[in-house]
Amino acid sequence: MTLTPCSDLSAARWLCTSTRPWDRLVGFGPDGLPAYARLRFIPDPSYEGQSENDREDDDDAPPETTQLRRVLETLARHTRTPQECYFCLWDGWGVSLDGAGVMSLGDGAVTEDDGAEQPDPAAVPGFAPAPSPSGSRWPKVVLPHRAYYLFHGPVSGLGEWAGREESADPHAALRGPSRAFAPDPAFVWPADHAWCVAKDVDPHWAGIGADPVAIGELLTDSRLDVVPADPDADQPRYR
Repeated sequence: MTLTPCSDLSAARWLCTSTRPWDRLVGFGPDGLPAYARLRFIPDPSYEGQSENDREDDDDAPPETTQLRRVLETLARHTRTPQECYFCLWDGWGVSLDGAGVMSLGDGAVTEDDGAEQPDPAAVPGFAPAPSPSGSRWPKVVLPHRAYYLFHGPVSGLGEWAGREESADPHAALRGPSRAFAPDPAFVWPADHAWCVAKDVDPHWAGIGADPVAIGELLTDSRLDVVPADPDADQPRYR
């Protein structure tokens, strides 16, 4: 089932009103959830200042999207609203939505400009409405350093972004039936706010906030590398 773009951004208000510093907000989601963990896509650095290029690759590690899907399959059992979830898609992937919600997306390269004004690092969190009555651009959820399009659908809809523009261009990965590149969401949460998964573009992990039972299930899932986390502490990072 596809995820549909939202012109009403009120469901993302808990992101914009969070008191958590922006880097920890994009790393773990809003404050107030009872327990937190990290889903590690690759192991943490072995020593301070380690470059990600200096680590040994695990050829058997599943793709990040597969790992994220497994997390969401578990979390779906820990919400009353698994069919009513919200997904934020970072506009830095070159995403653009026109006034009708038709999506175009670049080839996965991180860009500084998708044709719209970028959020100021000191921007007050909130919503950026469509800039003209004609609705030439879709409204965005705005945080310092980041802006997102909001989508709605079931938790099982991960990666099924609706409104994709048909195109014969083989390099436009989300245009038409070929989807060689489909970005993961930056945030996923259910309507009842039972949990939140945050996957920013910079860390080598995704942050998870949920109830202790859900976090406990993830910690014991042998298919995943999940560790407890304190969202208010500095997290391991590669240089």
